[in-house]
Amino acid sequence: MSTKDFIEKDYYKVLGVPKDATEAEIKKAYRKLAREFHPDANKGNARAEERFKEISEANDILGDPKKRKEYDEARALFGSGGFRPGPGAGGGSFNFDLGDLFGGGGATQTGGGFGGGIGDVFGGLFNRGGAGTTRTQPRRGQDIDTEVTLSFTEAIEGATVPLRMSSQAPCKACSGTGDKNGTPRVCPTCVGTGQVARGSGGGFSLTDPCPDCKGRGLIAEHPCLECKGSGRAKSSRTMQVRIPAGVTDGQRIRLRGKGAPGERGGPAGDLYVTVHVGEHPVFGRKGDNLTVTVPVTYPEAVLGGEVRVPTLGGPAVTLKLPPGTPNGRTMRARGKGAVRKDGTRGDLLVTVEVSVPKDLPGKARDALEAYREATAGEDPRAGLFEAAKGD
Repeated sequence: MSTKDFIEKDYYKVLGVPKDATEAEIKKAYRKLAREFHPDANKGNARAEERFKEISEANDILGDPKKRKEYDEARALFGSGGFRPGPGAGGGSFNFDLGDLFGGGGATQTGGGFGGGIGDVFGGLFNRGGAGTTRTQPRRGQDIDTEVTLSFTEAIEGATVPLRMSSQAPCKACSGTGDKNGTPRVCPTCVGTGQVARGSGGGFSLTDPCPDCKGRGLIAEHPCLECKGSGRAKSSRTMQVRIPAGVTDGQRIRLRGKGAPGERGGPAGDLYVTVHVGEHPVFGRKGDNLTVTVPVTYPEAVLGGEVRVPTLGGPAVTLKLPPGTPNGRTMRARGKGAVRKDGTRGDLLVTVEVSVPKDLPGKARDALEAYREATAGEDPRAGLFEAAKGD
């Protein structure tokens, strides 16, 4: 991507969020769009695949607080439409090369936190060095975004899942050189830098990828038949990935070095896995705690007793129900919840639900009628009507 293209690309617009969006709003917008345009849901749809790449690229920048700060500062300095000279620049008096800024050898921005020059900003965003680096140096592989769906139990206990991924990797036929003989030459146009300066008027210039070597810095005189001289080829692989215990729905996990392989000895990119968690027919979840609703009989609620409660993947526990337990009361079984980051477990929150039978046999009905007669003088709603007159 050229400097001009990067400055003019509005990642907030790509995700459909305002510039002051919170991290949660950015995450929510990304998840919604990623599901809509994911290649698995749009097989054969080239436009959807391109849109998914744009969404992933935007999330990679805005989803990282440090990268987002650098991106916002760069756009604030140069403007969304490219760098504009300030007042007083005058016709030909404004004469410097933006290459000085991006190489770190010229003007620097001290008030916005850039420190070592604008080159550091873009070096952080694109994993490039500052001045003196060229595309013929080892280059880090691309990051890969993927998704996985786990059952409720797998999310709580952790699971190892197979993930099949496709990415660009060094062409095996030419060992990533792009030349079938393995002997590419340095591009004479850009002298191996992969970039050429482009005048924009006003006395300054921007850089673009070299049109002759397509930004690689190398030219294959005998192009490889497999990769057509690009040095990169599409590669598919299946990887066993361990998802840690206690993950939540929508959580994004970063696996360092598990992304696309690098070029010319460069490190591999990272793999980002967005986790989706299915529902459980009995248990729910609140943070590190699991929840369950347990029905009890009316006599158990009134007189008290012991109630057996199921746990997720373990033996049942017995809770003591105190006399006069109201409907909806929540009790706690400690250490029977989800796994925390430190290896300990949350609790199981047990909510009591008084079960009301639809039909009663004769003796039970007679006993209930006798109870109603014995408590006929009690009105549990009396206080409700008194309170309603308060205002």
